[in-house]
Amino acid sequence: MTEQASPRGTFLKIADHLKGRITTEPAMAELPSLAEVMDEYSVSRGVALRAFNVLQQEGLAEPVPGARWRVVHAGACIDRRPLSERIAELITAEGLAVGAPFLSAGELSARLGASRPTISKALAQLEAAGLLTEGGQGKRRSVRAMPTQQEDLES
Repeated sequence: MTEQASPRGTFLKIADHLKGRITTEPAMAELPSLAEVMDEYSVSRGVALRAFNVLQQEGLAEPVPGARWRVVHAGACIDRRPLSERIAELITAEGLAVGAPFLSAGELSARLGASRPTISKALAQLEAAGLLTEGGQGKRRSVRAMPTQQEDLES
């Protein structure tokens, strides 16, 4: 921070500043990275994390595994189901039949807002569960079976 401040309470000032940004920028979807907060405010990683935790406790942000912290807007509905479940649901939502070609990792990444490596892991789970055929370099996956409500995609 620009002024000399004691470490105690610095994270609260950072959290207040980030809260102000969240309210003035309604399109803000994610918080700055920890590195950006550390650089901008000249604080340690621990202080930046404590600021993010304050926002989480107040229901303004939540951590996303493998990504930045997501801003939670009041009244916004966020699908928190595992990615493999959301992808499996696309089979029925798109009206795909057994044997139909499935979306590529790139298409799923753009559609669901997740990174390609994360999408690839979820697709591997669906392959292991027997819902999709194996894909590969230049090889498109296809639907092997239709998902059911009782299917355990986590195995």
